[in-house]
Amino acid sequence: MSGKSIVIMGVSGCGKSTIGELLATRMAAKFIDGDDLHPKANIVKMSHGKPLDDQDRAPWLERVRDAVFSIENKNETGVIVCSSLKRSYRDKIREGNSNICFVFLDGHIDLISQRVASRSGHFMKMDMVKSQFDILERPLAEENIITINIDTTMNDIIDQIIVKLAQHTHLNNAGDTNKNKVVA
Repeated sequence: MSGKSIVIMGVSGCGKSTIGELLATRMAAKFIDGDDLHPKANIVKMSHGKPLDDQDRAPWLERVRDAVFSIENKNETGVIVCSSLKRSYRDKIREGNSNICFVFLDGHIDLISQRVASRSGHFMKMDMVKSQFDILERPLAEENIITINIDTTMNDIIDQIIVKLAQHTHLNNAGDTNKNKVVA
């Protein structure tokens, strides 16, 4: 899996950072938390309880895209956490990157709200959860994104991701006859 980036995506509170770190450790891969790639203005805005708009997200998505490019060009394996809530965001990250796989951590708003309410020290505020679901564009089959239901244990989630990544890589390496098959 060298030269490959796995982007862990989903709304804030779905467990992206925790799962991303655990997955990177299990795979002996580089871990990058997309929150660390936000420009200062975005962090300030979110810490005041204001959701980001597409203009705010543009430089952030470019930084994520560039991190994927760097991993690919250094022939490394990386796990990057990035909400990637809209298809246009995912498409921006894909620009110029050929060896990328998105993993969508899917959960119900009630579960996510409970998780956000129980954590401290994060810039995402409780009232911003709804805004995340409002802009979420669930991945379509044609995007070839792995979807994982998060209403289970962390270990089970990681195990599912590992299995589906292996299937995804196998299908993508199987040639043009399997090119458009979706693993979800």
